[in-house]
Amino acid sequence: MLSVQIRGLQMKHAKTIALLAACAATSAMAQTPPQPLAMPPAIEAPRDVAYPGTITLQVDATDLNRHIFRVKERIPVRGGDITLLYPKWLPGNHSPTGRIDAVSGLIITANGKRVEWVRDTVDVFAFHVDVPSGASALDVEFQFLTSGTGNEGRVVMTPEMLNLQWNAVALYPAGHFTRQINVAASVTLPKDWQFATALETESTAGATTIFKPVPFETLVDSPMFAGRYFKRVDLGETGGAPVRLNIVADSPDLLEAKPEHIEAHKNLVTQMYKLFGSHHYDHYDLLLALSDKLGGIGLEHHRSSENGTLPTYFTEWDKTAPARNLLPHEFSHSWNGKFRRPADLWTPSFNVPMRGSLLWVYEGQTQYWGFVIAARSGLISKQQALEAFAATAATYDYRIGREWKTLADTTNDPVAAMRRSIPWTTWQRSEDYYSEGQLVWLDVDTLLRELSGGKKSLDDFAKAFYGVENGSYVPVTYTFNDVVRVLNGVQRHDWAKFLRARLESHGPGAPLDGVKRGGYKLVYTDTPTGYFKDVETRAKNTNLTYSLGLVLGREGRVTDVRWGGPAHDAGLSVGTQIIAVNGTAYDADKLKTAIKTAKTDTNPLALLIKSGDAYATVEINYHDGLRYPRFDRDESVPARLDEILAAK
Repeated sequence: MLSVQIRGLQMKHAKTIALLAACAATSAMAQTPPQPLAMPPAIEAPRDVAYPGTITLQVDATDLNRHIFRVKERIPVRGGDITLLYPKWLPGNHSPTGRIDAVSGLIITANGKRVEWVRDTVDVFAFHVDVPSGASALDVEFQFLTSGTGNEGRVVMTPEMLNLQWNAVALYPAGHFTRQINVAASVTLPKDWQFATALETESTAGATTIFKPVPFETLVDSPMFAGRYFKRVDLGETGGAPVRLNIVADSPDLLEAKPEHIEAHKNLVTQMYKLFGSHHYDHYDLLLALSDKLGGIGLEHHRSSENGTLPTYFTEWDKTAPARNLLPHEFSHSWNGKFRRPADLWTPSFNVPMRGSLLWVYEGQTQYWGFVIAARSGLISKQQALEAFAATAATYDYRIGREWKTLADTTNDPVAAMRRSIPWTTWQRSEDYYSEGQLVWLDVDTLLRELSGGKKSLDDFAKAFYGVENGSYVPVTYTFNDVVRVLNGVQRHDWAKFLRARLESHGPGAPLDGVKRGGYKLVYTDTPTGYFKDVETRAKNTNLTYSLGLVLGREGRVTDVRWGGPAHDAGLSVGTQIIAVNGTAYDADKLKTAIKTAKTDTNPLALLIKSGDAYATVEINYHDGLRYPRFDRDESVPARLDEILAAK
């Protein structure tokens, strides 16, 4: 009996000890919370020193059916460790949008033996390689798996054409400015295809073209369009440097252009040279894809540009005016963006982050010149240009997001949003430095003309700012203060205060002083302008932004809703589908008729809507009729905008 009692006490004591130990452990854990592990060693920063040897890069672009680029690269090495980078921060995109996810099958060998690589655990665009002793080069192979459909990303390969961007098909060594890394590139294309690129050919063997070696920076800046149906048009040698229009199309009939259409493109070159008074290329290639299969694009380069637009660009000229500011915009970038470049946007390699604080100059002024030069060259008429400016003015007059987010802050959108679809554009804002920036530069131009009595204009700024060092295409960077200094050199004014006010203001309404000073007023009527209708046709939508406050796509599905507008207040959102209007099956014309009728009827519009699987009827108490923007001439003010749009 005694022994049983002793054992009971021992068990009780043991439980007490275990409990105390658990408490101690818990206390210890509370006293030593988790601490971060050390980050991996920093990747070698780029230095302005030459990389030894020349990289060879071979791209097989013949696998059209599977949309695959096959890549072989030989990278000279000198033993030890090396880090290979895949381009992340892409010029023109202003964001970390390199498609590292599309790189597959990466195999590295040296002297015929496989060498393992290890991806950096923090920067997934970096691959660490331990180079074997005695190896003089690494042989790299991989595939770049491009998108087969638009749902996967931009389509860059079709049975008729392709768009090769060299940044997508190359790795490069860390530790050097990309201008210090030389690359000899080659491409194999489908049989009988023709191509265009700013690169210069060294030799051709069958379907393979070898290009002259260039710095990696220049290679990435020299993309290629190639296709089964191809046409090249010489646009002249204004200033001594030839400019060519290189066209690929879905079918041969789409290549046909009338003489007056070609003449307008020749005028584009002439007017651009008259604007800037210089060129910063030895030759320039406008790459133009006329396709509804290849993904659309507008991307600037120093000696070329990538432009993807409507297949009927030439063959339905009277309907494609909204597409014809694309070439002037991208061509302008050779001066504004590639030659003169914001100091915080220029980087020594494609893996150093970009900062876009001056994108309202880089893109905003280019957006302005895109429409102005399109009008001056005859790509669009003066009336079409006025209607385009009116559409922009109305967009920002109703962009309620200006109440909380400044124009300056939209320069962060390329990184914050990365051009993803957003549900509330008018409230969230989306890279408004482009078109609201366009209004700012119209404001600047008209004020220069007013202050100088018509003797000075933004053309004078363009020559003074971009027209320096004629013939050079070594980038020259600038800051906000440089912009202010050159403006003051054209016409004295407190330009710093003027620009800051427009960059940091919150409305209400758009910055429309340039419109008013240009001799026009923004008004709304019940019929759309021709330009507005052409934009609707191109987008395949019904734009009721300024009446019901929504845009409708196919089958009555809502694609955009104006924040604070009637549709927004009624609870409609992107994705909602309108099934019926006032008890009648929906179509766009019936909805417009109902809006007109409601102008003299006190009854609200009744919309049967579908949201997901749910149906509901909503009432919109709107009675102001259809509203579309246009400009009316203000005869009390000189027609400065007319002067701006006139050919030089």
